[in-house]
Amino acid sequence: MSVWDQIVGQKAAVKIFETAAHSARALRQANEDRTEDSALTRQMSHAWLVTGPPGAGRSVAALAFAAALQCEDPQTPGCGQCPECKRVLKGTHPDVKVVTTERLIIKIEEISSLVTLAQQAPAGGKWRVILMEDADRMVERTSNLLLKAIEEPPPRTVWLLCTTQPGDVLPTIRSRCRHVSLVTPSVEEVAQLLIERQGIAPETARQAAALSQSHIGVAKSLARDPEELERRRKILLSATTTSSVGEAALLAQKLVEAAKADASKRAEEKDQQELAQLRRSLGYDQEGSRLPPALKAQETALKADQKRRATRYLRDSLDRVLLNLLGFYRDVYLLQSGAQVPLINLDLQDTITQLAQGSSPERTVQRLDAIRAARRRLAANVTPLLTMEAMMMDLRQ
Repeated sequence: MSVWDQIVGQKAAVKIFETAAHSARALRQANEDRTEDSALTRQMSHAWLVTGPPGAGRSVAALAFAAALQCEDPQTPGCGQCPECKRVLKGTHPDVKVVTTERLIIKIEEISSLVTLAQQAPAGGKWRVILMEDADRMVERTSNLLLKAIEEPPPRTVWLLCTTQPGDVLPTIRSRCRHVSLVTPSVEEVAQLLIERQGIAPETARQAAALSQSHIGVAKSLARDPEELERRRKILLSATTTSSVGEAALLAQKLVEAAKADASKRAEEKDQQELAQLRRSLGYDQEGSRLPPALKAQETALKADQKRRATRYLRDSLDRVLLNLLGFYRDVYLLQSGAQVPLINLDLQDTITQLAQGSSPERTVQRLDAIRAARRRLAANVTPLLTMEAMMMDLRQ
């Protein structure tokens, strides 16, 4: 199985990456022969911007391309079977650096270290690849530092920047990257992935693919966890049947508390492991031992990063609720407008039909706008409880 087989529903993007991987080999040979080929240079850019909706597989596609660049197969770059491909996919290749953040932003210190790394020749002699997930999580000062590195690239360094849409990065960065846009996979394609690679029953796979709105990661989670499916159903029913101000405020509070609990659960074990690892590295891992003041600052900095990560987990959890609500009211609007499009929430079809008949399309659009406004407020760092309360007031029946 080649590295491209991991990419779901992205035939156009795969073709671009395959062509570039072949060109990369020819370009390396041209450099060794000290000849120039402008066509090869255009096809194999030193910087790439991979965009697409959440769950489309941006980082998977970028990692597959990174593996193809390092591949040893003489005929097919990205064979998926050679040692180089396997090392890239496992995250152990010395010339492929994958940068991801669980915080709200990527620090300038992190980008500075990447700029230094980018100047180093690849150990294996092929390409040094730096893959940045969530490239939009940089403030302007940090983005400008990255821009300088992309403007003056070493001959064998490749930057792969992943984000949801081109406008998420500076125009100056965007103009220096080759853009590859991914699309939302179809429900059937995601369902087939779950059936073939996760061993999920076909009916469960199709339901999870539809409810996730073709978000591959979410679909896997829903297919493996029936309790999560039920939690999702209860939240939608509660959010769409609230009528009074008191009920709306109470439900908003419950949603935020549930999201906090989920974020805490996700972060707790990782936090403890990181703190224990830091103490071991400093030589103070014995139980009850206290760090001296000179080393305490490192523990304080780690805890601050962990707090930022918990904030991101909270926002991600609430955003998933908002996306589920968008899908629900999208179904309501489809029924009201008579569009011949399959519904997402087939398990709530009776509730959707009742709501569609009891309200107007204009009111449904207002509710959709309220949910989108809540997503923008969360992204702008508005207090989660205030954001959810304001939205629930607008969604009242």
